[in-house]
Amino acid sequence: MANTYLLEVGVEEMPAHVVTPSIKQLHERVAKYLKEQRITFDDIQEFATPRRMALLIHGLSDKQPDIDESVKGPAKKIAQDADGNWTKAAIGFTRGQGASVEDIEFKEVKGVEYVFVEKHIAGKTVAEVLQGLPAVITSMTFPTLMKWGYNNLQFIRPIRWLVSLLNDEVVPFNILDVEAGRETQGHRFLGHPVEIAKADDYEETLNNDFVIADQTKRKNLIKDQITKIINENNWQVDWDEDLLEEVNNLVEWPTAFAGSFDEKYLALPDPVLITSMKDNQRFFCVRDEDGNLLSHFISVRNGNTDYLDNVIKGNERVLVPRLEDAQFFYQEDQKLTIDEYVERLKKVSFHDKISSMYDKMQRVAVIANVLGKQLNLSDKELADLDRAAHIYKFDLTTQMVGEFAELQGIMGEIYAKLFGEKDDVATAIREHYMPISAEGELPQTKIGAVLAIADKLDSIMSFFAVDMIPSGSNDPYALRRQAFGIVRIIADRGWHLPLLNIQSEIIPAFETAEINVSFDLNKNSDEVRSFFLDRIKQLFHGQKVRHDIIDAATDTRQNDIANVLAAIQTIDDHKDDDSFKEDIEALTRVLRIAKKDNRPVSELAVDSNLFENPSEAKMHTAVSELIKEDQQTVSENFAALRTLTPIISEYFDENMIMDKNEDIRNNRLAQLSILAHKASLIGNLDNLIVK
Repeated sequence: MANTYLLEVGVEEMPAHVVTPSIKQLHERVAKYLKEQRITFDDIQEFATPRRMALLIHGLSDKQPDIDESVKGPAKKIAQDADGNWTKAAIGFTRGQGASVEDIEFKEVKGVEYVFVEKHIAGKTVAEVLQGLPAVITSMTFPTLMKWGYNNLQFIRPIRWLVSLLNDEVVPFNILDVEAGRETQGHRFLGHPVEIAKADDYEETLNNDFVIADQTKRKNLIKDQITKIINENNWQVDWDEDLLEEVNNLVEWPTAFAGSFDEKYLALPDPVLITSMKDNQRFFCVRDEDGNLLSHFISVRNGNTDYLDNVIKGNERVLVPRLEDAQFFYQEDQKLTIDEYVERLKKVSFHDKISSMYDKMQRVAVIANVLGKQLNLSDKELADLDRAAHIYKFDLTTQMVGEFAELQGIMGEIYAKLFGEKDDVATAIREHYMPISAEGELPQTKIGAVLAIADKLDSIMSFFAVDMIPSGSNDPYALRRQAFGIVRIIADRGWHLPLLNIQSEIIPAFETAEINVSFDLNKNSDEVRSFFLDRIKQLFHGQKVRHDIIDAATDTRQNDIANVLAAIQTIDDHKDDDSFKEDIEALTRVLRIAKKDNRPVSELAVDSNLFENPSEAKMHTAVSELIKEDQQTVSENFAALRTLTPIISEYFDENMIMDKNEDIRNNRLAQLSILAHKASLIGNLDNLIVK
């Protein structure tokens, strides 16, 4: 018989941002538990609101399958003494299996006799298995945890009720003093406690009590209601999916409505208005047909249409003080100059172990100049970059950003334009924060991209220099995200920068610019290099590139991130070529033998007078031609290396590398080491798996 089971965990209101991840986690954990318990099912349906996480499991089997297994024990010589009596080892083994020594059989395994017990394990009923769910529920993890009462249990919010119904029967269990039953809670204000007759009635029962438990249905209803409002008024709305998700997880019975505010506030910059409405009040902004913001908003209440006029007036009343504050800050901020704001940064700490924010900007200006010159920026671009780097944090000391921290960078761009800065400079101030998330938007301007790299690079090097290196999940300053952002910008732009050893370029530049740094930038430089290489691995793991290809290309002496990225892409592009296996095997043979030569490549020289076979001269000519092409791309270099396969094969066929003559031996090792050095620019090809 196929069964349906309902599990509902009722809690006090959860923060909106944890509702969806929490129900996904509960789904995964319960599914894993059932599979481990050998209980089959067809599918699991999710339900979630701010006050509940629920699963409806369809097609559950009646019970676990029975298990018949032959359990191996100690060897016969250990199980019996010389007189054939059972030893403690045999007795203990059978007791542990719920059997007795009379149940023992002997079986031969690889010529040795062992004790065996035939064991029959009757499958538990599904109801018995489901009684183990409290351990699954209480093992859930959340970004923040609460305790309540005098209990030690920690959960996202206090658990207030539990529903556990197998078809129409309660499966009893408890978490702390909360007993599972069939009673759930309807809408906090419109509903009441209600009993669920059978599991399949869950959604309908709650719907009749003003709770739309299905997240997708609730979200679609919100969109339909908002669409009706904008169509009636000939408006457009900013369909922000993150905001829609958040609003959806704040309500159980949504009712959308429109409100308005005084048109005088439209004089504020759009980002200020949007932040005041969206981030602080969870309002959807409204625009006209030309995309201009209107003095209206749309919001969603958790309830029906009763007293909706009062709700609208209340929301309008709450918005006005925020807009008043924003208008005041906007006017006051324009009374000072950028230079005065920059001066204030001397008293703003970047980190107490590192420097002030002002000092950080001085370092970033030097780093940006080093990067800009390496990228061959024009004099005008370098000048704009320098100006941006010397002021790009100024808005941190404005009143607007002090109140609305999410506007940092955005207000910097707005104020910079108001104060007469060039558009490229102003845009770079906003773009230097990009990307603000792992998959966030990248800077669109060249100046903004360079400044973004320089700012993030300074943060990474500075924190590593004072031994504040991310470990495990601990990364309070988001250094992983910043390094990943640098990698993404470089991948997007195809820029060639020696960032894996950039300290050697930056330290002399600091000295020339007379920038005093209170920490040693060379400290933990190897860790900085590994940190970036790990972010490259993260990028390509996300693209499902084979791990051996990633490991091969990141095990490199390259300092240029773009070349490492190109090496991974190149190998991945050619991994299915007919000759790939043969070519890689030839090159890895060179790499392995070259490891026997410990001389630095700068000291290696090949003497053609020591050649004994034509293949040596042929190898020498081919490698020399390869080395001449220093400006080749990674792809071209890899292709050129692969053309050497027949030459390498002939070379190994004709020559004994470890010749008894030391001069000949060293000469041949030198040939192979020079080729291996060239190949190592691609990576450690020996890590590739070829079959």
